[in-house]
Amino acid sequence: MTGSLPPCPLLPPQPEPLTAACLRPFGKFDRGPDFYIQALHYAQSHWQQGSPAQALLLVNRALGADVPADHPVLTSWPLPYATVAWILKHHSPEHFIGNPRRHYQHLATRMVEPRKLLRTWRAWACWAIARRILPEMPADEAQLHLENIAEPTVQEIYLALGNFGQPGEADAWKEILEGSC
Repeated sequence: MTGSLPPCPLLPPQPEPLTAACLRPFGKFDRGPDFYIQALHYAQSHWQQGSPAQALLLVNRALGADVPADHPVLTSWPLPYATVAWILKHHSPEHFIGNPRRHYQHLATRMVEPRKLLRTWRAWACWAIARRILPEMPADEAQLHLENIAEPTVQEIYLALGNFGQPGEADAWKEILEGSC
């Protein structure tokens, strides 16, 4: 890890570095609002330590949390689609980012319960953001071919988020997607 970076303005402040121990109290099944905010804090910690790929993994975990649409945490820290875009735009070349497009493709196509359908479409939504911001990143063509996977269109993602996501989630995501370039 490289030094301390300025914080991501779309993640909650985290003055001290965190470790994986910060998520242990939640066990395997407690993935509610408290887990959501802690995953965002942990993402900030990774970002500030120069690990944008790890920060994105924690944002993924937050997106998988079961947070009711009317929960107050979402007022301060809305679903982190804009955070994904910000990290992808602001990471430095010396900090490992991997291939976010491929990462989200794999995440979407290998999702498991709970809330598999919603979490799958949220992964595709992040995939679309990554694809828009980093068009040079290749898909995993072998997986697409071998598993006969069709990458979804923006409209398919929008409709799925509208059907399975929180009220207004699809519109918020599309606004972030369209403002990504």
